[in-house]
Formats: sequence, C-alpha cells, structure tokens
Amino acid sequence: MTRILCLGMSAMDAIYRVDAIPTVPTKILATGFTECGGGMAANASVAVARLGGVAHYWGRVGADALGHRILDELAREGVDVATVRRVPGCASPSAAILVARDGERLVCAFNDPALDADPAWLPLASVAGFAAVLADVRWPEGARAMLDAARAAGRIAVLDGDVGPPEVILDLARRATHAMFSEPGLAAISGTEQPGAGLARVAARIDATVGVTLGAAGFLWRDGSAERYVDAPRVAAVDTLAAGDVWHGALTLALAEGSGISEAAHFANTAAALKCAKPGGRTGAPTRAEVAAAMRDGTGLTS
Repeated sequence: MTRILCLGMSAMDAIYRVDAIPTVPTKILATGFTECGGGMAANASVAVARLGGVAHYWGRVGADALGHRILDELAREGVDVATVRRVPGCASPSAAILVARDGERLVCAFNDPALDADPAWLPLASVAGFAAVLADVRWPEGARAMLDAARAAGRIAVLDGDVGPPEVILDLARRATHAMFSEPGLAAISGTEQPGAGLARVAARIDATVGVTLGAAGFLWRDGSAERYVDAPRVAAVDTLAAGDVWHGALTLALAEGSGISEAAHFANTAAALKCAKPGGRTGAPTRAEVAAAMRDGTGLTS
C-alpha cells in the first residue's frame, strides 16, 4: 500500500446549514448542525485513507480536550497520528462554518498563535519512507522543512496552495514538485485573477508542475509551455466544504501510485465531486470503490 504524509492544519469544525450566507451583519437561524474534524492537511489525510492509501498526519494541536477529540477522530479514520505535537497552554484549532443551500460555504477559523511554529521536532529522516508528501500553507515552517526533505529524497512533494501571505505561498511553491493552487491562492501570488495567465506567470518563476483547481469548472495546469485542462464531472452539490482538501489528497495518492498529472487530476476531480454530493465536510469524503464506480459508469454523479 502507498504511504502518504500530510502536514499542516487539523481542527474541529462546527458546521451550520443555512438557506443563504449573509452579506450584511444580521442574525439568522440555522437549518442544521454538524460537528466534525477539519483542517486542510487533516482532511486530505482522511481522504487518502478512505481511498486506500496509508495516511500519516503531522501537525500540532493544543494539549486540551479538543485536541484529544481531533486526534481520536483522525485515528478512527485510519490515519496515523503518532507524529503530532500537543502544545501545552494553547487552544486547538477550530472553525465555525456556514454552508448554504447551493453548497457554498463561509469559514471563520481560529489558529492559536501560541502553537509553537518551530519544526525542529519533526522526524525528517523518515520522509524518505513515504511515496509522496502533501503540505498545506497553515504551518509554513513545518511545510518548508518537510517539502525540502521530500525533494532531497527524490519524493513527490505536493503543495496545497490556498490563501495566505503571497510571499509565503510562493516560497513554499518553489520547494514543491507539484504546486496546486486554489483560484484565490493563485491570484494572490500571480497578480491576476485570470487562471491561465496566472499559471503562466508562476510557472516562469518556480521549478514545479503548477496547476489550479477551478471547482465545478475542472482543473487547469501547465505542461511545459502548454496549457492543459481536465474537466470535472457534474454533480448536484450540497456541500463544497473540504472538497479542495479531498482533491489534494486524491491527487497526491494518484501521483504516488504512478499516474500522470492528467490521469491523477481526473481521479481527484471525481473524488471531489462525490464529496460535494454529500453534506458534513470531510465526512462526505468518498471511498476508493465509490470513485471507481463513478469513473466507470457515473454512479453517484449527475448526467
């Protein structure tokens, strides 16, 4: 089985279903409530485990009751959490999330600045034992160390380039073999909201395969000087929360299993689409059998 290492944020999400996301300060009543684990890298690790990979998560939580819950939930999903630091005196990450009827979401996250950023405790010598690594941008110090170790060991090193300080995102992208951006993340470092132009600008500045997720519109990436596109399957979306995280986990696993970027993106697009058809954040992450059925005959997808 393929071993994948995910490093970055884990959290506990409080998810409120609402008719629409407010655009002005107001009070609203939720139509539903769910609480489950979240965080970009943690969600990706769950996706990897459900898709048949051997998932390890590296990160930091507080030495509090919430940290216990976060790690226990990951462990129940089959994720190895032995290399997680529990930091005394700080709160574990959490988020309050509104999910509208059309599946779109608004996220308000808290990451305690007291979480120790020093990555010196990471067992970087063990990175060579993984087929691929995936880092998000929420713990830059740890991501730099892990991505550097992976490239030095000749391993696939994927960056989930979501929103953050542009200089941080660009620095991490330079350390990856595959820098896969969200549209806002790409716009932040490229200076343009045009995905194709943004990828071209970034590709000229870093030595990595670069791509951008476009949600329901699919995936765009650069193959040398050529622009390539992989369509996304259609689905009746009920909850887009964690879809990008599932996408990055699925892509990393497929690349580690030997797929080319186009094939891996098709696999990841399908996994993310299936997630969007289910409510509850990462609880809707699909299994390998569900993705295989969707890719084979469209099971679980709209026509």
